[in-house]
Amino acid sequence: MTHQTSQKSAAKLAIVTGGSRGLGRNTVLSLAKRGIDVIFTYNSNQAEAAATTAAAGELGRRAIALQLDVGDVASFDAFVGRVQEALAGIGAEKFDFLVNNAGTSHHGDFEKTTEAELDELFNVHFKGVFFLTQKLLPLIRDGGRIVNFSTGLTRITVPGSGAYAAMKGAVEVLTRYLAKELGARGIAVNTVAPGAIMTDFSGGMVRDNPEINRRVAEMTALGRAGEPDDIGPMVASLLSEDNRWVNAQRIEVSGGMAL
Repeated sequence: MTHQTSQKSAAKLAIVTGGSRGLGRNTVLSLAKRGIDVIFTYNSNQAEAAATTAAAGELGRRAIALQLDVGDVASFDAFVGRVQEALAGIGAEKFDFLVNNAGTSHHGDFEKTTEAELDELFNVHFKGVFFLTQKLLPLIRDGGRIVNFSTGLTRITVPGSGAYAAMKGAVEVLTRYLAKELGARGIAVNTVAPGAIMTDFSGGMVRDNPEINRRVAEMTALGRAGEPDDIGPMVASLLSEDNRWVNAQRIEVSGGMAL
């Protein structure tokens, strides 16, 4: 009975890619507020990663930063080894939640998009999500959850965003297949598709350009552009037991854009 009690009281653990800034950072801290410890990845900015770790610590939770380029599949085996070391360091063997958030932006007309640009988008947004999830799957507990980030641009057509949106569309299809194939393990898999959010994504375009911000607000039912705090808490809620029966869904979190 004592062993069962300690199992129930143990903190849940999540892995969040791209957790040092923007929506990833907000997700890390939203999970921390719910009592969940986090391993998160960052690409190059150690200072931002350290700030996220410190912020989680102030909330009373542990956040461990690991460097990862999600577009470099060849590095994934070594990364999984580092995850296993991090888990062992906190007395765990497996984790509960995987949030595939890390990504890059791209704006360019179809006619001008190069093969190199398309390859980079594919490596980061689809191939990386596919194989990182595959490599981490043995470490995810049965009954766990996976959330893949997409974009409102898979529904709303904005010229110049076709290549980026197409990769996210592939992720949405992959999500449904993962939900079907992992159902036997009790693992729910969903897509979260944010609308236009005021972060440094795309060079801070929505946050820092008043004209774009105004246009976004005008096409949104709730009358403003989104903020990181509109997304992170929603993801944390989706990962909770309250939403255990939500599976294989694309959930747009946009305030009602382009209705």
